[in-house]
Amino acid sequence: MQMAIRPRELWRTALLFSLLVLLWEMGVRLGHVPPYVLPAPSRILIVFFTRLPLFLQHGAVTLAEVALGLALGVVGGVGIALAVFYVRPLGQALYPLILGSQMVPVFAIAPLLVLWLGYGIWPKVIVAALISFFPIAVNMIDGLRSVEGELVDFLHSLGASEWKIFRLVRLPASLPFLLSGLKVAATLSLVGATIGEWIGAERGLGYFMLYANALLRVDQVFAAILTLTILGGMLFGGVTLLQWRLLRWRRRGQLERRQP
Repeated sequence: MQMAIRPRELWRTALLFSLLVLLWEMGVRLGHVPPYVLPAPSRILIVFFTRLPLFLQHGAVTLAEVALGLALGVVGGVGIALAVFYVRPLGQALYPLILGSQMVPVFAIAPLLVLWLGYGIWPKVIVAALISFFPIAVNMIDGLRSVEGELVDFLHSLGASEWKIFRLVRLPASLPFLLSGLKVAATLSLVGATIGEWIGAERGLGYFMLYANALLRVDQVFAAILTLTILGGMLFGGVTLLQWRLLRWRRRGQLERRQP
């Protein structure tokens, strides 16, 4: 069951968020907390807008890493899902390895990738791909398995090929699952790219956060986090819009079934 956020209910979230920010601002000012420990939200916003071109420059690098990593994650996740579903011996051997791959922390892999591939873009892209392919693969497998066996048997009895069954039945049935996994992967890939930049990079928001933290410019660190949050929201919103456009046929079917 999916939980949809209705626009008319967003005011509750906005109210709660505003209250938390207000408490943060008051706590910092009344407690005389030094800005190198915890800056006030107003100070973070000033830094964010005054240095916006710099954040956009580093954000573009991180976004490029995320886009490439997410593309590789989608291709790899869908390919693995198809292999697991259609090649049963391979699937029985591969599925436990897919689950086991998530037991290895990304921090343990990222330094090796930097050692092998250098400080360029590809270590971050691979980390983003590794961290994003799992929800795509698992959701795609569940989507392929969601088709009822009786329907497949009926189509086989009519002489339909497996390719035709996949194109007309399995792919549309698995598309909602795939897009749900893509929502998770889009945000996780941003985390993966940032982790890769922490390990070794010369540009990007993760690199900028480490650089600002070394200078005790915590306000700039929070401004970079704000930029990452905005990018994450844009990625999630983009996938949500894609889901809304691709699944219009499903909503029409639901409306027709509700009509008397």
